[in-house]
Amino acid sequence: MQPFWLSAFLVLSLCLVPGNAQQLSKRLILKDGSYQLATQWEVHGDRVRYYSAERDEWEEVPNSMVDWPATDKFEKDREAGVPPPEAVELEKQLEADRKAEEARSPQVAPGLRLPQDGGIMLLDTFQGQPQLVELQQSGGEINRNIKHNILRAAINPVASARQSIELPGPHAAIQAHTGLPSVYVNVNEPTEGAIAVPQQPEEPWDRFRIVQLQAKEGKRIVGDIKINPLGKASQQQKLVLTTAEQLTGGWVKVTPQQPLAPGEYAVVEMLGKDGMNLYVWDFGVNSAAPGNALVIKPEASATAPPAPPPKLDKR
Repeated sequence: MQPFWLSAFLVLSLCLVPGNAQQLSKRLILKDGSYQLATQWEVHGDRVRYYSAERDEWEEVPNSMVDWPATDKFEKDREAGVPPPEAVELEKQLEADRKAEEARSPQVAPGLRLPQDGGIMLLDTFQGQPQLVELQQSGGEINRNIKHNILRAAINPVASARQSIELPGPHAAIQAHTGLPSVYVNVNEPTEGAIAVPQQPEEPWDRFRIVQLQAKEGKRIVGDIKINPLGKASQQQKLVLTTAEQLTGGWVKVTPQQPLAPGEYAVVEMLGKDGMNLYVWDFGVNSAAPGNALVIKPEASATAPPAPPPKLDKR
């Protein structure tokens, strides 16, 4: 595979040099930093005549305008295979763009990155392959036209110390096949096209928890959440012990400290003194469940086995 700078130089050369140029053009570099593409030049006293590779005709510039040391250096570098400044700058810009994109989309497994537009993503392992699947809010009517718009309806910890949250159905649509699924949260970035909402107070980045649900009469009970006036959950609740880690791009990683037992769970959002958000992101843990739909899989290049070495013919 040819070096990146060589590919960039070839592209730049094709853009700058007409196809009917019979010789490889050189640069007659001027003292103001610009240059003329020329196939040859001649010095006649205080004038320099050069044959323009762009216009296919002889032209002249004052000798005093030509930066001969820079012109000679560029020609020597070209002959030695040194990449031109444009290719170097282009490579730097592409590298900066690549790093910026990676920062917005952290890698969670080889060849598997989080989406740039945020959301609540669960990292699962199905048939030995890591997969990302997006969790959807449950518990109320959701405006599907505003992606990742968080619906909030908080329990009032002062008015009632205990209230239950019920989710319809015995199982969540998304099922994790591993007991240690990681949940990646990014709900702070506005989505393009979303309806503007009034500015809300900034919430703590580590406000997301995992709760084990209880099955009851065909429903899933988030629990009788007991919250003190400061908005903190008591030790009596079925909160799963988790660790939270800030990642780049506004993402937060929430991971159980111990493997989750088979059953139903939900990611909940703690809202400080306002209690807990009634709209949750539910999922289950079942190693025998069928695969989830609409998953994000690793790039093929990251999971493809290395090519075998070429066979040598016997002589």
